Amino acid sequence: MKAAPFRYERPRSLEEALQLLRDPEAKALAGGQSLVPMMAMRLARPRTLVDLGHVEGLAGIQEQDGELITGAMVRQRSLERRHGLASKVPLVAAALPHVGHREIRNRGTVGGSIAHADPAAELGLVAATLRARIQARGADGSREIAAEELVTGPFSTTLASEELLTAVRWPTARPGEGFAFAEVARRHGDFALCGAAIHVRRGEQRIELARVGLLGVGAAPVVYDVAHQLGESGSEQRIADVAHELAERIEPGSDMHASAGYRRRLVRVLVTRCLTRAVAEATPADGSAGGARD
Repeated sequence: MKAAPFRYERPRSLEEALQLLRDPEAKALAGGQSLVPMMAMRLARPRTLVDLGHVEGLAGIQEQDGELITGAMVRQRSLERRHGLASKVPLVAAALPHVGHREIRNRGTVGGSIAHADPAAELGLVAATLRARIQARGADGSREIAAEELVTGPFSTTLASEELLTAVRWPTARPGEGFAFAEVARRHGDFALCGAAIHVRRGEQRIELARVGLLGVGAAPVVYDVAHQLGESGSEQRIADVAHELAERIEPGSDMHASAGYRRRLVRVLVTRCLTRAVAEATPADGSAGGARD
């Protein structure tokens, strides 16, 4: 099939783009890796396509005050290849190779992926798990949104129709933290049947923070705080108990790719593996050796 007729606009400034998006039948084009196929199948039929590729100020990457700030139009492959990403934001570095194929990441954008709000998208899950902050701009000015409050359902966010995601503020890693990411897909590059992102922070005496994010098991990514369940430092049994509890708490659906029971099993396996890895990686903030005691 071919896309329905549409008007193509290529603004140079953010203000011009926002003005065009005041039309309720206009749609912003970032990387186009999701929108263009939907248009080709006529699942999306915008009257106006607003190409953000030439808007100034949306494609920068900078470090500032303990954050890595990525503009909405930063290509996923550019971020993946950024020197030092694995030490600055390890969870993003671990997740990016799972985002489609390299050719997809060459065109796909960070902001476009997060704003698209696919329940199986990796970057949205990582942003919510890390408590990243989303910067948005609309006709009434700028605002900031907590990443875990952005997605409200499949392909649905708290962004207004005339509002644009302009940047993502990722907190950089600190001493005493551990991270892990894993997913299962039928083939590499396919949307995940299930995925897990983990962020652990160990203090001098105990695990202070442990966040488990899951994708592919509901209408939106879900994140759980499990630090209190891990005990003082996260024994093997405590980790297994957390994985079992989360597998029972989720309400995954069944489809042609996987049953709800299979997705629950994947949650148990992935959470166990990733939590074990992140807890082991999280060296105590005082530099002493950690132990798995309760």
